[in-house]
Amino acid sequence: MKRPILIHPDPRLKKVCTPVADVTDGLRQLSRDMLETMYDAPGIGLAAPQVGVLERLIVLDCVKGENETPRPMVMINPEVVAASDETNVYEEGCLSIPDQYGEVTRPKEVEVRWMDTDGNAHQEGFDALWATCVQHEIDHLNGKLFIDYLGAMKRQMITRRMQKLKREMARG
Repeated sequence: MKRPILIHPDPRLKKVCTPVADVTDGLRQLSRDMLETMYDAPGIGLAAPQVGVLERLIVLDCVKGENETPRPMVMINPEVVAASDETNVYEEGCLSIPDQYGEVTRPKEVEVRWMDTDGNAHQEGFDALWATCVQHEIDHLNGKLFIDYLGAMKRQMITRRMQKLKREMARG
């Protein structure tokens, strides 16, 4: 079931999420809903706070080629355990900040530890777009948005655009 995506500024997007204590059927359903919502948007990542759930859960799939096999990933309580000194700059966007982009510098490679929907622990290295995406989504769990990396003027301009968009959406 597709879920509505919160649009910035929404106070829930700035909250630090609580760790998931138990993998429940409800959490598994949430992860399936989030993947459906992400693919439909379309996007390559989505964090639980973006659908109004303040728990440490993200989904991602950075496979974009038409002839490539999708790789949907669900990460419960993900954490970066190591990051490279070398950085990458990507023009990032966000489903909670539609049609707005900004260049963000992040570590080029990261090692991430998480739990899957069966409660199994995983650890894997990511680079390039995958590394950027997983860091962007983990930031959401810590109440941080990609615009927080931008200069104050650009951030304020984007925030004003989102406030206007929300007013227009409210009017229908």
